[in-house]
Amino acid sequence: MAINLQKVTLEKTGDSHVIDLSKKTDSITQEININLNWSKGTKKGLFGTIFGGSDIDLDLGCFYELNNGEKNVIDGLQFAQGRGGARDRHTKQGRYTGTPWIWHTGDDRGAAAGSGENIIVNPKGLQELKRIVVYCFIYQGAANWHESNATVTVSVPGSAEIEVQMGKQSSIYNFCAIAEIRFSGNTIDVRKLVSFHRSHAECDKAYKWGFTWGAGSK
Repeated sequence: MAINLQKVTLEKTGDSHVIDLSKKTDSITQEININLNWSKGTKKGLFGTIFGGSDIDLDLGCFYELNNGEKNVIDGLQFAQGRGGARDRHTKQGRYTGTPWIWHTGDDRGAAAGSGENIIVNPKGLQELKRIVVYCFIYQGAANWHESNATVTVSVPGSAEIEVQMGKQSSIYNFCAIAEIRFSGNTIDVRKLVSFHRSHAECDKAYKWGFTWGAGSK
């Protein structure tokens, strides 16, 4: 694990970093941000293009569990897009102003470099949250993780950013469990997973979530 004043990089599977909120002089009032960013452009040349000649398309999602036992999924394939005030309604995109206090800000399909995809957590709900497993998947094309330069960053206001790099990995599977975030009292514990799976359902089974899965689409 590499640490500097601005960033903590979890380098090995199982590495973790604990943020002690009790040491903060002020309570968290700004959102916690989970960002997935990657190289969207294709690579052309002697071997043609990767991902079927189209831009790399990664999708960010998470499993979450509350302290009352409620479990659910927030996933780019399951968005129930709402019109104005959608953050106030509990959809498959989550809800920011009430339970589960987690909101996926939207699918990023742009070909140009951008801010990627983001899941935000409302600090008002920290006492209700138990754990989040953050994942991403390649929606279309072969699993060329090493070409994506994908990185997930967890930003807690007033603390160093926590970074997990996936782009250097190699796997034939399109689904990656990236990190587990556990909430306990005044601490937030971020642990690197980076385990690869054939599907959402296989990852679900590996981490014992117990969901029922069906086909999704954008």
